[in-house]
Amino acid sequence: MERAEKMERVLALDIGSVRIGVAVTDPLGIFAQGIAVWQVHEGGRRDAWRERFDACLARYDPALVLVGLPIRTNGVRGPEAEHISALTDELRVAYPDRRFELWDERYTTTIAQRALLEGDVSRRKRRERVDKIAAALILQNWLEARAAFGCKITESSCSASFNKR
Repeated sequence: MERAEKMERVLALDIGSVRIGVAVTDPLGIFAQGIAVWQVHEGGRRDAWRERFDACLARYDPALVLVGLPIRTNGVRGPEAEHISALTDELRVAYPDRRFELWDERYTTTIAQRALLEGDVSRRKRRERVDKIAAALILQNWLEARAAFGCKITESSCSASFNKR
């Protein structure tokens, strides 16, 4: 039996004002799995999540960090999207050896909330899980779009073909 080639991993972030959902691809780059929810402000520190981000970078060594971009339903970038774009630019400067890409995250939180409701998950547990499920949806959407165009994870030029939404 032939072994599948190991792909480089992708780490996805769904950054909100309170929590950050985190997802990562499997070693073959086929599916996304939500792995964590971090608090943006923890122990009075605004960027406490960056320590956890550093640990994820060390553990998974992703070829790319995908950041969900909250574009409005009408396709316009509002203040939230501008904030995420600026934060992603800061991350690019802080981590020059990493590739970062923005990806349209429209409806992912809504879809995640509906799935949790349909699964009869309690309100408290929904709040704990929705962000990592949304991050997994962002990443899975990205993986499927790349597969549809026949792109490899390491091909940065391929994104221009389908990220103009």
